[in-house]
Amino acid sequence: MDNQPFFTNDTIVFGLLMLSLGFVFFTSTSNNAYWKKFYKYIPALLMAYMLPGLLTTLGLISPEWTSVSESGKITTHTSQVYYVASRYLLPASLVLLTLSIDLKAVFNLGPKALIMFLTGTVGVIIGGPIAVLLISIVSPETVGGIGPDAVWRGLSTVAGSWIGGGANQAAMLEIYGYNTENYASMVLVDIIVAEIWMAILILGIGKNEQIDKWLKADTSAIEALKIKVSTYASKIERNPGLSDHMIILGIAFTVVGMAHYGANSISEFLKTNFEAVSDKSSALSSFGSQFFWMVTIATAIGIVLSFTRFRKYEGAGASKIGSVFIWVLVATIGMKMDLTKIADNPGLIVVGLVWMTIHVGLLILVAKLIKAPYFFLAVGSKANIGGAASAPVVAAAFHPSLATVGVLLAVFGYVVGTYGAMICTELMKVAAAG
Repeated sequence: MDNQPFFTNDTIVFGLLMLSLGFVFFTSTSNNAYWKKFYKYIPALLMAYMLPGLLTTLGLISPEWTSVSESGKITTHTSQVYYVASRYLLPASLVLLTLSIDLKAVFNLGPKALIMFLTGTVGVIIGGPIAVLLISIVSPETVGGIGPDAVWRGLSTVAGSWIGGGANQAAMLEIYGYNTENYASMVLVDIIVAEIWMAILILGIGKNEQIDKWLKADTSAIEALKIKVSTYASKIERNPGLSDHMIILGIAFTVVGMAHYGANSISEFLKTNFEAVSDKSSALSSFGSQFFWMVTIATAIGIVLSFTRFRKYEGAGASKIGSVFIWVLVATIGMKMDLTKIADNPGLIVVGLVWMTIHVGLLILVAKLIKAPYFFLAVGSKANIGGAASAPVVAAAFHPSLATVGVLLAVFGYVVGTYGAMICTELMKVAAAG
């Protein structure tokens, strides 16, 4: 099927994404009464996320499409815009956002962040089998199938993605041997449901004070970290020159290069010397992911640099440049949302929505019980559902100084992702059989 978008040139696609971001920033900072009222209810971050999704839904751009030649040959094309943003701009932003981080203050946030992350993991593990069980009562054919076509096998890949990331998702495909011809439908569930939840989370950020009040949350540690970082930044703030900006970019992209080199080397070493890592059906295969090591190395180097004199470049706007990269990443993530796809396989989408509702419900319950701030709920969820590409985005939306918290939790998600997904899959297998 030929589903080619109107614009296929990535240069033009990137231009449209930047136009969207420019529009959001222009209107959100406008003194116009209409826009002031509009952004009182709709966060700018949500607009930056939804506008690219609208462009995709309208068929103007697309993250992936197929074309059919005159001879009938089907070719799949993939936009490289998200790849560039996630592989180059994301690690660069992690370095710049952690350059002035106060690691001691991050640890002073306490155990609630980890508790909410683990709650999110448990929510995914139990949400899958419960969703399969509930849908099987109404529509057994939706969660049925036998052998390689069994739906529970396909849903195992969603579990891998929602607890860990792409590497864990690939591992589950290998472990449970789902029919790859039907795999696209599972990717669709993963993306559509996760993107809907992302939009809701971002919407909640604009109302986080009211949510924290309802949760009776103690946000003092988070506010203390924000104040500490902001105070430090104001002390060293200066009018940056061209040399400052070039040095900041030099630091960021030198580390990006180091992170890629280290990630490639470590990944190849582990795959060559450890069979458990090279075997895609192994629970340890996620340690062979270059993306995992890239994020880990970039964050680690950023933290190390925060103890050096490079820390003072925060005064020249290091975190602001890092935030620019994050906003570009948000736009490329939003580009993945095509609302027309929901109608392609509504049954499986419903399974995903029920699954996500259980994940969210458990997070809200635990947050209420331990009086955890909405920040921990949001980042704990996205460290599972979205991983290192989304967790720092959500964390930085609260405050740039909090991005590191999202990264640290997301990295942990890669470690436990395959194990958690395997438990979830075995439970889904039992639920489908029942």
